[in-house]
Amino acid sequence: MMRVGSYMATPHSDSGAFSFSLLCLTLLLSSYLLSAETHEEEEDTPVTRFQHYLRINTAHPSPDYSSAVSYLKAQAHSIGLQTKILEFVPGKPLLLLTWPGSIPSLPSLVFNSHLDSVPAEPDKWLHHPFSAFRTQNGAVYARGAQDDKCIAMQYLEAIRNLKARGFSPLRNVHVSLVPDEEIGGFDGAAKFVESKEFEELNVGFALDEGQASPGDEYRVFYADRVPWNLKIKAKGQPGHGSRMYDNSAMENLMKSLEVVSRFRESQFDVVKAGKAMNSEVVSVNPVYVKAGLPTEDGFAMNVQPSEAEAGFDLRLTPTTDPEEMRRRIAAEWAPAVRNMSYEIIEKGPLRDYIGRPIMTATNDSNPWWLVFKQAIESAGGKLSKPEILASTTDARYLRQKGIPVLGFSPMRNTPILLHEHNEHLQDTVYLKGIEVYESLISSLSTFTEASH
Repeated sequence: MMRVGSYMATPHSDSGAFSFSLLCLTLLLSSYLLSAETHEEEEDTPVTRFQHYLRINTAHPSPDYSSAVSYLKAQAHSIGLQTKILEFVPGKPLLLLTWPGSIPSLPSLVFNSHLDSVPAEPDKWLHHPFSAFRTQNGAVYARGAQDDKCIAMQYLEAIRNLKARGFSPLRNVHVSLVPDEEIGGFDGAAKFVESKEFEELNVGFALDEGQASPGDEYRVFYADRVPWNLKIKAKGQPGHGSRMYDNSAMENLMKSLEVVSRFRESQFDVVKAGKAMNSEVVSVNPVYVKAGLPTEDGFAMNVQPSEAEAGFDLRLTPTTDPEEMRRRIAAEWAPAVRNMSYEIIEKGPLRDYIGRPIMTATNDSNPWWLVFKQAIESAGGKLSKPEILASTTDARYLRQKGIPVLGFSPMRNTPILLHEHNEHLQDTVYLKGIEVYESLISSLSTFTEASH
C-alpha cells in the first residue's frame, strides 16, 4: 500500500490506480515544464540577452541607468569592445562603446540608442511591462521592446557575429547609449555632441532609431519634426456669469482656439487628400485649457474669469520658416489687440550649424545613402520611400553638426507600438534585425570613398 498526500491507493482499486497514475503523470509534466522554463531563463541566447535588458526598468521618472549601463558594459566586454562612461550631468551616464578600425583616420561611424523609456501602466498590459514575457508564438512584451532597446542589443549582437566570423572594420565603429531621449535629450545627446569627446570621434555618418514598418518594406527617416510647446494666455474683465460683454478672457481664448483649429484643419486636409504625409505638414494639437475660479466642489459657475490659458503641441517640419510661424502666432493666434500673450518653448534646433534645414540627403549626392541602401538589399530587405519622422529623436543633435544621420529600426511587418500599452516585438523580427545590422556595419565600416 502507498500513501500520496491523504489519498490511499491499493493495487486492487482500478479507479485508485488510474487516479494515482494520473497524479504521477501530472507531477512529472509539471516538473518537466518547470525545468524547461528554468533552462530557458538560464540559456544564453540573443533573445534571452534582449529580455534581460528589457527587464531593467529605465522608465521615467526614475530610470535605472546604473543597472542598464552595467549590463551593456558587461555585454560589450564579452565581445571585446572598448568602453567609456561619460557623465555630463550627475546621475545621467552615457556609455560609449568602440570597435577600433584598422584605418582610424577615416571618419567614424556612430550607432546611437537611448537607455531611457517612457512610463507604463502595468494594469493596462497583458503581461507586466518589465517582465519581458515571451509568448508561445515568440512575441516579447516589454516597455522599450520597440522604442528602442531592440536596436542597442541588435548592434551588439551584430558585432558579436561579425567578430566571430573574423571580420575587421576599416573605420572606427562606435555605439553610443545615451540617457534622457524621452524627455528631450538635453542632458544626453545634446551635451554629448558639444563635448570634446564627441569631437575626437571624427564622426562621418550615424544611425539612430526609426519606427516599426507595418508592411514588408523597411521605413527610413531623413529628418525629424521639431516640437514647440506653445502657451496662449488671454486676459479680460471679470464679471457676473449672467453678463454679456466683449473681450472677456474666455471669449478671447475661444476666438484663438477657433483660429488655431482652422489652421490645423487646413494642414490635416492636405494629409487626408493624400498630398503629403502627416510628418510633412505642421501639426498643432490642443493639450490643455486652464481657466475658472476653483471652489470646493468644482468651479464658480457665476463668475467670468479674468484669465484663461491653453497649451498646444506644435510640430514644425524641417523646412518650416520659424519666423513666419512666430508672425502667425503673434498676429492671428494670440493678437495683443485682444489682450492676448503667448510663450514658445522650443524643444530643439531647426537649422544646422550653418543655417541649413536639418535633413539628411537620400539621393546620389550622399554616398552614405547609397551604401546604406545596398546593405539593406544585401540583407534581403527593401526600403520604403524615405520619410520625415513625425516625432523627434536624438538624431537632430547630430544633424545639427552637419553629420548625415538616418533613423532606422529593422522591424518590418510589425505594428507601431511605441509608447502604447502592450508594446512588443516578435523574436523572429528581432533576430532578422541582427542580420540587417551585420550587413550595415560591415558595409559602412569598409566603405572608403566618403569623407566629411
